[in-house]
Amino acid sequence: MTLDTTQTGTEVGNYFVSNYPPFSQWKPEFIGEALAALSEAPRIEDPLGLYIHVPFCRKRCKFCYYKVYVDKNASEIEIYLDALLKENELYGRMRALQGRQLRFVYFGGGTPSYLSDKQLRYLVAGLHRHVSWDNAEEVTFECEPGTLSKAKLEALKEIGVTRLSLGVEHFDDAVLEANGRAHLSPEIYRAYEWARAVDFPQINIDLISGMVGETEEKWRDTVRRAIELESDSVTIYQMELPYNTIISQEILKEGAASPIADWATKRRWLNYAFGQFEENDYRVVSATTVANTKKPGRFVYTSALWHGGDMLGLGVSSFSHFGGVNYQNVHNFEEYVRVLETDQLPLLRAVSLTPRQRLIREMVLQLKTGRLNTSYFLGKFGVDIWEEFRPVYERLAQGKLLARDGEMIKLTRDGLLEVDQLLPEFFEPELRTVRYA
Repeated sequence: MTLDTTQTGTEVGNYFVSNYPPFSQWKPEFIGEALAALSEAPRIEDPLGLYIHVPFCRKRCKFCYYKVYVDKNASEIEIYLDALLKENELYGRMRALQGRQLRFVYFGGGTPSYLSDKQLRYLVAGLHRHVSWDNAEEVTFECEPGTLSKAKLEALKEIGVTRLSLGVEHFDDAVLEANGRAHLSPEIYRAYEWARAVDFPQINIDLISGMVGETEEKWRDTVRRAIELESDSVTIYQMELPYNTIISQEILKEGAASPIADWATKRRWLNYAFGQFEENDYRVVSATTVANTKKPGRFVYTSALWHGGDMLGLGVSSFSHFGGVNYQNVHNFEEYVRVLETDQLPLLRAVSLTPRQRLIREMVLQLKTGRLNTSYFLGKFGVDIWEEFRPVYERLAQGKLLARDGEMIKLTRDGLLEVDQLLPEFFEPELRTVRYA
């Protein structure tokens, strides 16, 4: 289950809700349901996205919980890229994909920008043999500032990247070093200047409140510097400690105290950031994101996923959602490559969502934007969500965490700051107490 953040400290466990049902409910015995969904007739009009996981990094951040490798050489990386292309080819044969066009593409990691210019061009050319994103509305590419050069950024622009996301996290070098980040602040400014010169349609930067070594003064300085960059959007996460992070393992094995700021402090810092950005021509568009009003951007990836769109995840440990089925690839690099060599998709586990679970999934994810349109759910699912979940909504309204305004359900600022803590209240009763991941 997600953490109870009424506790004062940030302890080990998952806090943020990114999918439903909880990952702990995805099982190997349900893989057949994922394959069945991929064998159905194509739904040409439904949004479709592609996620490509590039699991390589210069070093592992102490708070990272993703599947990453810091010890792979060039030949191993090339083997992995060929495996990605094989997986993409297998999907291209599936009945449910015939005739469908990509609405978005997302390169995540790990560090996609760890790849060389040559490797990037090889990967993209291979992917295009079976699926084209020439007509995609958004192509996002995650970058670690220290892995970038102007030539690499020019290559990214040439292969069709429309949205660059820089993993800044913080501007204080001592904080970056304490958290195991590979880059320092000079690399942030250099990479950002290059990215602006190359002229990407949209540039996002990531920040994290509550990192090891964070102080009030350092956080305010980081917010100030982020505003000065005038990026098109800023994503601000509150630090959490899932079980497989380096920090979490130190806490569990050594009995160490959590070095992370408590939840009340992180929310206060996030609220401060929201306020400062709002004073400088940004608007809050979700619990984690502000957008520059001078250059309105789109968030196709999250919007499509949070409205039930399909996404195919390529790569080791990648997640997919297709035809009402959640599923995940195998966790191990060698196994991922080996299974693909047998001409099969490298699936690890899956879960098929009931109609009610599809509704809950969309509702809790869309609530992270701070607003729900009840008419949308009535039209799509035939359910009045206010009536269906009235006890929960009324309890949150009484706590001044949300309010109803006609067809809209809107979170207050306090509700938005702790939305992930509220979401499990909408889970099915038998899933409220299970481990989330």
